[in-house]
Amino acid sequence: MVHLSTVRKDSMVTSPTSPIKGMENIKLEQPSEDELSASVYGTRYASEGLPSESIPDGEMPRDVAYRLIKDHLSLDGNPVLNLASFVTTYMEDEAEKLMQESLSKNFIDYEEYPQTADIQAKCVNMIARLFNAPTHDDQAAEAMGTSTVGSSEAIMLSTLAMKKVWQNKRKAAGKDYSRPNIVMNSAVQVCWEKAARYFDIEEKYSYCTSDRYVIDPEEAVDLVDENTIGICTILGTTYTGEYEDTKKINDLLVKRDIDCPIHVDAASGGFVAPFVVPDLKWDFRLSKVVSINVSGHKYGLVYPGVGWAVWRSPEFLPQELVFNINYLGADQASFTLNFSKGASQVLGQYYQFIRLGKLGYRSIMKNLTRTADYLSNCLEQMGFIIMSKTGGKGLPLVAFRLNPERPHHWDEFALAHLLRERGWVVPAYTMAPHSEKLKLMRVVVREDFSRARADALITDIRQSVMSLMKMNGDHIEKHMEHVAGNQPTARAGMNESYTDEKHSLQGKEGKSHPIC
Repeated sequence: MVHLSTVRKDSMVTSPTSPIKGMENIKLEQPSEDELSASVYGTRYASEGLPSESIPDGEMPRDVAYRLIKDHLSLDGNPVLNLASFVTTYMEDEAEKLMQESLSKNFIDYEEYPQTADIQAKCVNMIARLFNAPTHDDQAAEAMGTSTVGSSEAIMLSTLAMKKVWQNKRKAAGKDYSRPNIVMNSAVQVCWEKAARYFDIEEKYSYCTSDRYVIDPEEAVDLVDENTIGICTILGTTYTGEYEDTKKINDLLVKRDIDCPIHVDAASGGFVAPFVVPDLKWDFRLSKVVSINVSGHKYGLVYPGVGWAVWRSPEFLPQELVFNINYLGADQASFTLNFSKGASQVLGQYYQFIRLGKLGYRSIMKNLTRTADYLSNCLEQMGFIIMSKTGGKGLPLVAFRLNPERPHHWDEFALAHLLRERGWVVPAYTMAPHSEKLKLMRVVVREDFSRARADALITDIRQSVMSLMKMNGDHIEKHMEHVAGNQPTARAGMNESYTDEKHSLQGKEGKSHPIC
């Protein structure tokens, strides 16, 4: 999620060549040309700060620019050890080469790059069939889909489509269409809150409890009224990775004869469940499921950002939302929030599909599930309560928390900070509203998280727990205050005009939004 950056006032701007406070009286003459070296660190740029507010007047040698930026980025964390994120951190050299060769391609230019557009069509067909979209000749429905920048855009498009379908029905019946609402779990990713807010849709939540972290099917269907545009179900929540029971919601809607569509947010689980639990019914096999989104850059195994949205048939994607345009010499139908975008990620997705095939995806996802189960078992033996599912009944992640029946003078956030000092990013969160302020930690098991790396993490968790047990409460409190007061330098540029918002679940309830 990109934060809003503050534009500094002129009084706050300093020149890269400005003297450092306290060193004003130190006389250092500018080096002469004879004293300057061809080495990056012998140039004058190495003795200046990186430009921050204004574009420099002059040029900089390319090797110097590269090295200074690379040095600046060296303070970033190691993506491999970032166990907070679902986003892919490994692709084969051949995939990277293919993607690099297409960096200059504008995907939207179908006339200039028809083969690239054809590859998107191939991907959409493969994904639609993976999700059991109606494709038989005797089925009237004609499934369709598109690539997106990520699941957030796919969710925005799907929400907009559901709202427009609902509005058209209300208009045709001569009824009021000014108060749409959508039903979802309070543990939804923040992009669902954004979609509702941006498109003026009321959010109706099925809240989590202290022992249930997914949507309650009965409660969700009870929340449906004449203004409901649809129900969102999640195939793998971001907190615990559990699959919500889409089939039960579907069956309840059918049983009660309620005309309400379901959109499945399969951002994380869409490329896991079909290979690990293929008999689980969550997709277009259910009659009420009209659209599905999935992230290619999560368990689709592609670098960020690429997502996909698939619709059951044209009746669920109103024509007035699709623009037929002539762009750069070609007629094309467009349903996107953005326009120009790179082609590399779509090509990377196709590479993974044909390189791995179903066999490769199945092998990887089952290995990840085994590793997650192994890690769950080890943490449980250490005394933690496991909140995530095992045996393929959820995403390959491990959500865990401290056992409240055992005395602790430290919490999950203290453990997360201590692991961060060892290089690991294992985040701590406050659970969704109405779950009694439960705290938890979460490890996402990605493709490059091997059994050996799991063993290394377990060792560091065990050592961190031992260190915390040796500390007294005051020591831990002072340490946490120190950490809070010494956040990464990037936060200094964040815009703080909106820090007191009260319209989101985080603002109203204190919910933490897990990283995706």
